Amino acid sequence: MLLALAFVLAASCGAALAQTTGFSFGVIAHVFRNHADETALRNAISETDADNLAFVVANGIKASSEPCTDKLYGQRKALLSSAKNGLIVSLSASDWVTCRTAADRSAAIERLGRIRELFFSDEFSFGDSKIPLIRQSTSPKFRSYVENARWEIGNVVFATINLPAANNHYLPEGGRNSEFEDRQIANREWLQRIFLNAAQKKSDAVVLFCDGDPLATQRHRVFDFNVKRDGFSEIRQRINSYAAHFDGKVLLIHGQGRPGADSSNPPAIIWQRNLGDLEVPAGWLKVTVDPANPKLFELGKAADQQPLSRR
Repeated sequence: MLLALAFVLAASCGAALAQTTGFSFGVIAHVFRNHADETALRNAISETDADNLAFVVANGIKASSEPCTDKLYGQRKALLSSAKNGLIVSLSASDWVTCRTAADRSAAIERLGRIRELFFSDEFSFGDSKIPLIRQSTSPKFRSYVENARWEIGNVVFATINLPAANNHYLPEGGRNSEFEDRQIANREWLQRIFLNAAQKKSDAVVLFCDGDPLATQRHRVFDFNVKRDGFSEIRQRINSYAAHFDGKVLLIHGQGRPGADSSNPPAIIWQRNLGDLEVPAGWLKVTVDPANPKLFELGKAADQQPLSRR
């Protein structure tokens, strides 16, 4: 208990200092898009350890081609725990959505449950610098949703939200979307709680981390009646509505590339009024929060962040 109290006091002091002096955090992209092993993730953690960061968020723990076994999950948990910075996991579709049984049936829901047990069992981040987290599971109605976590640094609210890139795990087959529907309800409540907290504290910004890009709309031809339902439609409306009624900035950071986007271009925040969309390319990205800067967010220079896939 004393150790936990010490972590909380240290984090509170750091947050107060960050509110006036600014701070930086790191985002590790879904490096498993280009690597079917943990080398890229290990390198990214090593590089972020060498930088002065308030925390790091990692998008994804495995590649879709890797096995969804407890053994591999355990190996990745040990790697994440070895980080020096506080490290928070934002789940990706390849962590659980694409998992299959030996009989080639979906194991998504069972594996999601197992990941929740292994990776989100306490109220702190991974790494040596423990970041105190408030999980959605503190609400009895949403006890299962431990992966949705919130924390504060300075006057900014940060949160993860489980939105897998595979169309938010919406399945076109009838009667098979109980997981999707239940998570929709949980995510609605989670967003409401996040923005209510930010509004009450008059926060400068809300930063959301997820796998898929809920702000990207589907493109389809006119009179094409075979279009699959947009699994992000409702959550997109919610985010837009909350942003429109929030006095600060809202930044959504994800790992899903936009259709037709040029991946060779340096990362940039695409702003629509106070709502920003940031895709993190291969490797990792440093983001600086400066309260004295009207833009509030500054991205690390391309020369500072060489994509790991080119190494």
